[in-house]
Amino acid sequence: MRLSTIDKLCCPFDKADLTLKIITQDLEENIHEGMLTCNYCKRYYPIIKGVPIMNPDEYREFQLEEPHLKSWKYLSDIPDVQDFKLID
Repeated sequence: MRLSTIDKLCCPFDKADLTLKIITQDLEENIHEGMLTCNYCKRYYPIIKGVPIMNPDEYREFQLEEPHLKSWKYLSDIPDVQDFKLID
């Protein structure tokens, strides 16, 4: 995912701005892994293999996202999550 694409994305629930946390990127600064977070509703949207997962909550599978979140927690300051929302 290119950094320029991030500016065009918003939270699909409330249309609020998203904050980007980069986990890994290549030399051309394309994001391979990261997390987008809604500043308003605190939902998170992981970026896995360059693709942001921005499905509605009822179509997301936490079991598929959980291994990535656990590995990222050791690399960065990713907070805990519950019901696809960040817990402070």
